[in-house]
Amino acid sequence: MEDLGRRIGGMLRAGDMVVLTGPLGAGKTTLTRGIGEGLGVRGPVQSPTFVIARTHPSLVGGAPLVHVDAYRLGSAAELDDLDVDLDGSVVVVEWGRGMVDGLREQWWEVELDRQWHGRGIDTACGTDERAAEELDADTPRTVTITRRP
Repeated sequence: MEDLGRRIGGMLRAGDMVVLTGPLGAGKTTLTRGIGEGLGVRGPVQSPTFVIARTHPSLVGGAPLVHVDAYRLGSAAELDDLDVDLDGSVVVVEWGRGMVDGLREQWWEVELDRQWHGRGIDTACGTDERAAEELDADTPRTVTITRRP
């Protein structure tokens, strides 16, 4: 995921938005970490779950990375209220499906999927992302990249 993210990050420019969709532990934050490396931003890039959005300035004179976790947001209006510099930044939105309509004319949607090989993860009460990564870190992912809308 990180290698794919580095390749994607090397192609993104200010004004680009990437929406990441996939289950817990599919690699959304890992992909974003790679995007940050490809963009040459200050790290570490980690999940912004509790702060909602985190800005990583460029170390190479390029666009900053704004990493958003929209999981706890209720609507596109709440995402818009974050007052993110959409034109001057590369914006990556985890859990952003259905949340970015109207914010940009076009964006990239990256859907991540993985199989759980039954290695003891009980999803009845949710999954622990760290345990999921440790138990199924080598599980192949399916990545679908689409230009929206």
